[in-house]
Amino acid sequence: MTALMPWERSGSKVSDRQLTRLAVVYVRQSSMQQVADHQESTRLQYALVDRAASLGWPASRVVVIDEDLGRSGASTVGRSGFQRLVTEIGLDHVGLVLGIEMSRLARSGKDWYQLIELCALSGALLADTDGVYDPAEHNDRLLLGLKGTMAEAELHLIKQRMQAGRVNKARRGELAVPLPIGYVRRPSGEAVLDPDEQAQTVVRLVFSKFAELGTLHAVLRWLVEHGIELPVRLRRGPDKGELEWRRPNRMTLQCMLHSPVYAGIYAYGRRRVEHRRQQPGRPSTGRVVRGEDEWLVFIPDALPAYLTIEQYRANLARLAANAARAETPGTVRGGPALLAGLVKCGRCGKRMTVRYHQHAGSTRPDYVCARQMTDYGSGERCQALNGACVDAFVTAHVLAALAPAALEVSLHAAEQVLAERAELEKIWSQRLEHAAISADRARRCYRLAEPENRLVVRQLEKDWEQALAAQQTLQEEYDRFTLTRPCTLTAAEQQAITALADDIEGLWSAPTTTATDRKEIIRALVEQVTVTVLGTSERVTVTITWAGGRTTTGETARPVALLQQLSYFPQIKERVLELAGQDHRAEAIARRLHAEGFRPARGRGDRISASAVKEILRELGCLPPARTRPAPPPGEAPGHDEWWLEDLAAELDMPAVTLYSWIYRGWVNARKESRRPYRWILHAGPTELAELRERRTRPPGWYTRLRWTDTDPRIPAQDEDQTASSHL
Repeated sequence: MTALMPWERSGSKVSDRQLTRLAVVYVRQSSMQQVADHQESTRLQYALVDRAASLGWPASRVVVIDEDLGRSGASTVGRSGFQRLVTEIGLDHVGLVLGIEMSRLARSGKDWYQLIELCALSGALLADTDGVYDPAEHNDRLLLGLKGTMAEAELHLIKQRMQAGRVNKARRGELAVPLPIGYVRRPSGEAVLDPDEQAQTVVRLVFSKFAELGTLHAVLRWLVEHGIELPVRLRRGPDKGELEWRRPNRMTLQCMLHSPVYAGIYAYGRRRVEHRRQQPGRPSTGRVVRGEDEWLVFIPDALPAYLTIEQYRANLARLAANAARAETPGTVRGGPALLAGLVKCGRCGKRMTVRYHQHAGSTRPDYVCARQMTDYGSGERCQALNGACVDAFVTAHVLAALAPAALEVSLHAAEQVLAERAELEKIWSQRLEHAAISADRARRCYRLAEPENRLVVRQLEKDWEQALAAQQTLQEEYDRFTLTRPCTLTAAEQQAITALADDIEGLWSAPTTTATDRKEIIRALVEQVTVTVLGTSERVTVTITWAGGRTTTGETARPVALLQQLSYFPQIKERVLELAGQDHRAEAIARRLHAEGFRPARGRGDRISASAVKEILRELGCLPPARTRPAPPPGEAPGHDEWWLEDLAAELDMPAVTLYSWIYRGWVNARKESRRPYRWILHAGPTELAELRERRTRPPGWYTRLRWTDTDPRIPAQDEDQTASSHL
């Protein structure tokens, strides 16, 4: 029994009203293991129960609360004793709260002062081995606050010293860090490569395939397609340390590519916790990945490596470039735009986006720079042009660059195919060897068992049968693999590869070559393409920045909407005027212009038409003005809010042919005259006029492009995000 202090005897702080309530004993034990192994807490718990009895509380009114186990013993990790008192018991039913030390009743100063305040309001007392405290009294309240402050500072110092010890040990490279797939730790603490050859082969294959394919998802698809699993060493359970093969997943591959351990780097402090980002009840949240220059410890060549530090950093740079951000090209996507992610605006320096539109039943790309409109919702497009002309220009230079290396490309392609098949063959042989070892182990276990012990023998027999069945299934799969993909290339296959390499242009335009394949080839050679449209003309300056820094500058022509936009339109006018002075008619002038190499604008065929020549002559004053339509007969004049087609086109400042197309699209309400010549009469009141003017201000192709909600089988699903982002 604990002796009563002088101030705890009759007439002390304990009143009859408090004795009618519960006495709560608080013990900090966070797991069942502590209950089983740390008996000192249990003995202190009994001492506190005796102390409650000495203060006058009967045993029926004494309740014991573990901080995290609770009265029922169920684990509730993360809940403090203060939270359990308030939520499960309620301080209105408590007359006394006992603990080994009062400051341990709460983990933080906030909970501690809140507990003092609630105890003062409810009339509950606090007690420990030093005495009994009444939170309603000023002196006791002051003493309790001082205890809480000192305890909080003590916990901070202890935590700080422990963290400093961990950092000092890590700086010596002695702190055991978790090892990723492909590594094991010896009993001595040394980190070594996984002794299983197949595990090492698969890890090296992951890194080689990422260097070849370039994207994490492509590596994942390749592993799944070829049935390759990842080796995982179990870290807990009865089979701890055993090698288990699991299906590949995106998160595991991402962790492998980001881990510096594979480059032989001992690193500590890559991820640190920012308390402002932590979520209540989730201690693992709030971790932020730091840059290499912010790591607390960086020791190169301290661990066995699967790749060099340069390869590790190149993988990180490739992953960062694959991210879909404004400053990065992103991954290769489907769609006909060959330079998506590589085109840079020559005027503002921003990366140009891709927009698709429908024309003559096919999907065509445009390269558009509208960063101001996208980011700020206002402003005009910097420049835009048809993507086919730039793609053709860059493709011609890429094929010209590949031509001298055709033989080398064919040899490398053959070597690459052979190397890939050799890697797969090696993995298959290792898998078969593993299956044979498992079957042999099961056989030996069965034969070593005593025949009389039928309970054990039956189970060992089942294990042997399962191992034999797994070995047989794997052998059948290997046989099918060998039939579909032989280990070596046949003479016909080698000859086909050489022939295709000699005809690079034919291979480029072959139906079996996808747009994704072409983009991969271009990205392997081209780092960036800068385009600049000269004014509003058809002339486009293109600068190709090759991998390695060399540049090639040239000029191409884009299709434009109007003949007046052509850079050589003044020469056309001068030539038309000269030919008209020689008494040539419009048809003859059009034929002469075509023979001399003058080409029309977009959508006007392959030659300048006679009607276009007449318009030029009329503009130059060489032809009388076009005849106007005769006045409509009586009774056929447009009614209220009705217009003749030519009058409404003039009101909207647009070509009459465009307004004519709007009629057939249903964008304008129109009717025809009831008698010849059956002219169009359009209805457009003030509201309709405002809508038509707004429609007129939108850029060309606005209504022919697919929206992000539309689906079209001709556009691959990978480009839907690009199409959607162009309309945001």
